[in-house]
Parts: sequence; structure tokens; C-alpha cells
Amino acid sequence: IMGCTIIFYEDRNFMGRHYECMSDCADMHSYMSRCHSCRVESGCFMVYDRPNYMGNQYFFRRGEYADCMSMMGWSGSIRSCRMIPMYRGSYRMRIYERENFGGHMHECMDDCDSFMDRYHMSDCMSCHVMDGHWLMYEHPHYRGRMMYMRPGEYRSFREMGYGGMRFMSMRRIMDSWY
Repeated sequence: IMGCTIIFYEDRNFMGRHYECMSDCADMHSYMSRCHSCRVESGCFMVYDRPNYMGNQYFFRRGEYADCMSMMGWSGSIRSCRMIPMYRGSYRMRIYERENFGGHMHECMDDCDSFMDRYHMSDCMSCHVMDGHWLMYEHPHYRGRMMYMRPGEYRSFREMGYGGMRFMSMRRIMDSWY
């Protein structure tokens, strides 16, 4: 298995103290008080602006991010991060119009740039990820705020803290992104 490494820096342009992370980190505050840039040396990661993988999320693949706070549009800091394991296999997710798997259901096996265009679905409030790792987006065409979905049941996006947010597109996190 290829290792995954992300290095967080206190200041923009990779300055100040740094913290190297190779797995999940539920609270980075114990390592550094702020984070304004990062470098992903290998792998893919989700970062969060609250501890314990809560709050706003942002996806990083290999590359350098000299001013990630302004790029993400966040006012706070990166507080936790989750390593996304590389996956090679089939992708399958069921999206539901209502909470607790209610309303219309659609089974997806590939990227969808607009739930409205493809499924005539104006709201998606729960989902069941059977296979693969996915990113869901607030707007069509993979724009806006995002949420990382790994295999499992997500009965209520509202109860997960996404009350005012709609998800309108989604894409698979592919092994070619590594």
C-alpha cells in the first residue's frame, strides 16, 4: 500500500511550524494553533474546519496549496483531517429525496454533474454508499461546499450538520487521482 502524507504549515507559503500527517487526525490543535498552507506529498485527504471531522470539508489531492484558507473561503483554520484510502473496485450509491431513505431513490454507479438534470431531483437528504468513496457537492458541476462519503448509511444530512445545504452533484474519488 502506498503511503499518504500531508504536511500542514502554520503560515502561508509553507512557512512557520509544520506538522506531518500520515493518517486521520481528529484534532490538530494539539500540534499547531493555526494552519494556512499545506503540501500533499502523496494520497488524498479531506480537511475539516472543526475537530472530529465536523464542519466544512475540503478535498486535497497531491499538490501544493500555498494559501489554502483563502482558496477554500474559510475564515477559521484546518482542525482535523482524514486520509482517504485508495480504492480500486466498483462504485455504487443510492441517493434519496428524503431523510431516512424516503421518497424517490436513484442508484448511481458513476459521476453525476446534476441531480436535477439526470434524475429530476431537487433535493437529496439521505444516501447509502455501498461501494467506493465519493464527494458530494452543494451545486451542480462539482462546485460549492463538499462532503466526503465513504461506505455506510447516511440517514439524515441535516442531523450531520448540513441542515441548510443541498447536494446537487457528486463524483467518485478515483484511483487515478492518487
